[in-house]
Amino acid sequence: MGSLADFQNEIYLNGLGDVLPELPTDLSALERLAQERLTPEAFGYVAGSAGTESTARANREAFERRRIVPRMLRDVAVRDLSVELFGRTSPAPVLLGPIGVLTIVHPEGELAVARAAAAQGVPMVLSTAASHSMEQVAEANAGGPRWFQLYWSKDREVVGSFLRRAKAAGYTALVVTLDTHTLGWRPRDLDKGYLPFLRAIGVANYFTDPAFQKAVGGPIDDSNRNAAILQWATTFGDPSLTWDDLAFLREHWDGPVVLKGIQHPDDARRAVDAGMDGVVVSNHGGRQVDGAIGSLDALPAVVDAVGDQTTILFDSGIRTGADVIKALSLGAKAVLLARPYAYGLALAGEAGVRHVIRSLLAELEIAMALTGAARPADLTPDLLTQP
Repeated sequence: MGSLADFQNEIYLNGLGDVLPELPTDLSALERLAQERLTPEAFGYVAGSAGTESTARANREAFERRRIVPRMLRDVAVRDLSVELFGRTSPAPVLLGPIGVLTIVHPEGELAVARAAAAQGVPMVLSTAASHSMEQVAEANAGGPRWFQLYWSKDREVVGSFLRRAKAAGYTALVVTLDTHTLGWRPRDLDKGYLPFLRAIGVANYFTDPAFQKAVGGPIDDSNRNAAILQWATTFGDPSLTWDDLAFLREHWDGPVVLKGIQHPDDARRAVDAGMDGVVVSNHGGRQVDGAIGSLDALPAVVDAVGDQTTILFDSGIRTGADVIKALSLGAKAVLLARPYAYGLALAGEAGVRHVIRSLLAELEIAMALTGAARPADLTPDLLTQP
């Protein structure tokens, strides 16, 4: 396998023939372009956050407050960005995080993302709220690594069915989102009266599920679609869940279980005590609690609490290779990338997602080398200034 940074040379060589990248290589520029392409409803759903969106801003501010201090004369001629996650080697410490209802930005939605992720060897985390069923996405993902993200329904039969289906379809790890037992207050969506699920978008896993169909009274079609949407709305999340309920997961899933939405070190300790295999330090990209702590600010305390006992992943605010360096330097094993690949999908389908992945990984490798790091293990807190 060639260097991930080879994408830079490929771009420059193509430039000799006046062939320029279809999309910007500065991934932060994709949001503006996507806004021009998408409907206001679709863009607001992807880009929006809770309340005044102060948590989303806090995510970015946390990155900006920490600066990289490059080190010189460290042999970085041979670089290896690979990491091992739950017994499987990934080419880089980056996964595609779960984003639901992706057909609102591109007709192929998660299928295009699955193909792009497989082509680059990057793990994809499929959302429960996908616009295509987990089996369809697994087929598109072919031999690529894939994890399944669970929104824990009030209907335990549906939860158990989801887990059985995901296992049968080759999803190797389970990511359980804890911070969305009810939807946050999201003004961009509320002002448009727009919730895709009520339009039967993002419910493919439910509508194709035998346990969900049983609850509705049979296979979903035009005659019972409204009843199915109502069933989804009344059972989507379960606010009564406690730490004791995690035993249910162990009874129905025999692979790694990762809890997403951890911000407090005591919750990280509870996850370890419950026998979970990892945590994702995440605030859902700012979409749930307005005024919450930035995820990068929450990361060091979680690492101090359980960093030597479990796998810590990071999510919320990743936009650049430098961001990845900062999260890894503070103790994350890998990061989940989200909104940028959704914008790439909106702008150029599968090719747009591949562009985002290749750009981020190339920038990451180059930035690491210039920092004096040849591998993720070389990234330590002393490479950063502290806020």
